[in-house]
Order: sequence, then C-alpha cells, then structure tokens
Amino acid sequence: MIDEDYLLIDWQQLAKDYQASWQVKKVREAGAYYGSSPDGTPKLPHSLKLRDYQKTAILGWFHNRGRGTLKMATGSGKTITALALATELYEKIGLEILVIICPYRHLVSQWAKECSNFNLLPILAFESVYNWQSLLSNALYNLRSQQQKFVTIITTNSSFIGEGFQSQLKFFTHKTLIIGDEAHNLGSSKLEELLPRHIGLRLGLSATPERYFDDEGTEAVIGYFGEILQPEFTLADAIEKGALVNYHYYPIFVELTGAESLEYAKITQKIGWAMAKYDRLIQDDNLTSLLMQRARLVGAAQNKIPALRRLMLDRLHTTHTLFYCGDGQTEDKDNKTRRQLETVSHLLGVELGYRVSTYSAETPLNEREKIRQQFDRGELQGLVAIRCLDEGIDIPSIQTAVILASSSNPRQFIQRRGRILRPYGGKNSATLFDMIVMPPELDRETWQVEKNLLRKELKRFVEFARLARNADEAIEQLKTIENCFGVED
Repeated sequence: MIDEDYLLIDWQQLAKDYQASWQVKKVREAGAYYGSSPDGTPKLPHSLKLRDYQKTAILGWFHNRGRGTLKMATGSGKTITALALATELYEKIGLEILVIICPYRHLVSQWAKECSNFNLLPILAFESVYNWQSLLSNALYNLRSQQQKFVTIITTNSSFIGEGFQSQLKFFTHKTLIIGDEAHNLGSSKLEELLPRHIGLRLGLSATPERYFDDEGTEAVIGYFGEILQPEFTLADAIEKGALVNYHYYPIFVELTGAESLEYAKITQKIGWAMAKYDRLIQDDNLTSLLMQRARLVGAAQNKIPALRRLMLDRLHTTHTLFYCGDGQTEDKDNKTRRQLETVSHLLGVELGYRVSTYSAETPLNEREKIRQQFDRGELQGLVAIRCLDEGIDIPSIQTAVILASSSNPRQFIQRRGRILRPYGGKNSATLFDMIVMPPELDRETWQVEKNLLRKELKRFVEFARLARNADEAIEQLKTIENCFGVED
C-alpha cells in the first residue's frame, strides 16, 4: 500500500521557495555556526557552497514531486547533494526520518562521516542486529512521543533486507526520505521487492543507474526511485565544472597467448549462442557466467605482466600510483599459478623495489585507513588493488592509475575511471594507463559475435579518450584497432 500523504505537499510552491532562497542561503551558509553538541537535526555545514548543478538537481527532484534518480558522475558530490536535499525537506515540511541504503560497509562509514558535517547523528544499522536494533527501536519510539526530532539510519543492502530491519519499517512515518546509494544495486529481484512502498519520498543516486544485461532490473530501479532527472551530469560536465581533474590517457595494447586465444574463442562462441536466445538484454545466469569467464581471462592475460614491467622501468621514481588488477590468475616464470594481485605485487615490490601494498575487500577497514594514509603521504608509492574502484572507495590522492583489468561492464568502466579523477590538494591532473587486450583471430561465425562486443567496448574507450588532454593521440591509437578489425562505425 502506497502512502499518498507525501503527495499532499505543494511541490510547485516548494520548488519556487527553494529557487528563490538560493541567494539567501549563500549568506546564511557563510555565517552558520552550530556549536559542538549536535542535536541530530539536519543543518547545512557553515562552509558548504553547493555548485549550480547540485542546486539544479535538488530543484528537479522537487519538480518531480519527491521522486527521482540523480545520474551524476563519480566524484561530483552526490552525497552532499542528497544531504542538502534532506536538510531542505526538514526545514520546509518537517522531514522526520532519513534512511540511507548502501551496498558496502565502507560506504556506511563514508556516509556517517559526511552526515556528521550536517549535524546528524546516524544509527549505523549493519552487521549484527544486536549492535543497532534496540537503538533504532528506541529512536523511532522517541520520535513518535516527540522526545526526538529526527532520526537518521544508514544501513547496507544485506542488513536492509534482513528481518531485523524489515520488521521496523512499519514504524517509519510518511515524512521519511529513503536514499538508495549506488541505486543500480537495488534492482535485483531480491532487493527490489523489499523496498518499502509506503515511503513516498525517494531519491536514487548513481553515476550509472542502468544495470548491465538487465533491462528489467533497470526498469525496477527507475520505477521505484523515479525517472532520471535532467540534465544528467556527465564526466565531461564534471571536468568542465572542476568537480574532477583533467587527465592524460594512454592505451597499452596486449595480445593473448596461444592457449588464451583458444579459450577466448570457445567462450566467445558460447556467448554468441546465449545472446541469440533473446531479442533484448535480460539477466541470464548462463550468459552472465560466460561474460564473467571471458572478463577474467582478459583481465588476467599473461602478457600484461611484461607490459607492466616495461612501463614501470621508467617510472620507479613516481608516487601515488594505483595498479588495478582483475580477479583472475596468472602463471609466473616458474609455471606456478597465483592471483594477478599477487603477481603484480611481487613484480613491483620484490623485483623492481617499488614500495607497494595490496588493497582489497579482504583488507580490514582499519588497515585500509592506515594504508590510505601512508599512500597519501607518499610513504607507499603504490597500491595494488582489486575491486576497490567500482563503487564508493575514496582515495583522491591517486595521481596515476594502471588499469590491468578493463571491465566490459559500462558501470564498472565509468566508476573506475571517474574515481581516479577526484580532486586533491596539489593535484591538477591525472594519468591513466589502460591495458587493452587485442582479440585473437576467430572463425567467421564467432567473429560476428566478437565484432558486436568489441564495438561496444571500443565505444567506451574512445569516449574516455575523447575527453583526455591528449585526445588526438589517444583516439588515433584506438582508431587503429577499429580499422584493423572492421568496426569503424
């Protein structure tokens, strides 16, 4: 049952009031002071100066009657925009509850840090229910009995769908705003069906709301949170507005070994058979598995290691470099199989003497923070990472990135590159080395499948190259591949 009370709000007037108050807010923001004892109610930080595109995003959400998905480039300030919107709702309609759903634990910590700047005292509802369920129950009771003015909850996707959290949703009032961070993750059937329909105020956040090979999941996300608000804020917009830094882009082409080429051809042929079943892209376990198999093969291509060695021999003096690895395995010179992460770490740290540390999902949160600080200070020259750039990781001091694992998933492609461009003190630009695996020779039937896949992948590479400072040089290199393999269009 959808609670329609939120629709009784005069959204048109609210939008007018917000737009009219922009100049007033500039004065208020410059002199605001909130003391040292926050009461948990939303307040704008005294130093906050929203960019024009962030104000436009909030205004668009008001015009869309309290629904919408913000498609904003990675690093452009989605979190701050969302919290500023919540503050506006508190001031104008007496918003009572703010619920933020994140895909990962580290994002809970990042949201909590930002919430503290907005005078909020969030309940961190993740991991064991014994750590937070009673806090949440008490806060909701205090809100109903008017002993508390505002409740903020930050939870993970996995905790949100648990019985401990779901049992509390019926006590959330109609003046609740639900924010889906990296909202595309909430399009899976297991998550989407548990999103509360009685909460009317909804905001989705994602640089890439579209789900890969899952049109139905994409429709579910947009159907719940609301349409993508215009104008979208692209990577090009973010660079132009100074939200992200400029960059140089250097593709490095790598060939597969003979054994890898044979395996590549087999998987590609199976992908073609699977794709032929459908008239449109839908989520299919078999197709997803095949795409992942091929991505691992390409990501861990053996020849990337000697290519990395050649690159780094001239860069051993550098610092603040990220090496992004795939989750596949490689063979070393002794024919021993090891994760690409381990192979790259050994090459850099042991053979070349480049000071590095690994950084992955297995690294404890407190250890990650210690490593990040050492990296920021330059004590560590590089981070060898896996699955840390896709969503939410914030290491803006990265100046150079070497991408060994290029994802065919558009969302991951955009997320990984966008995070490298975050501004940082003294950082005026970034450098990206992108290892691109050249497809092997294939039979005629399999090659038609490969051309379709290659065309989509090269389109993304060319788009990223187009925005680089050395755009002409980078695009010319990519055009060579297009011409060679007949995918000029």
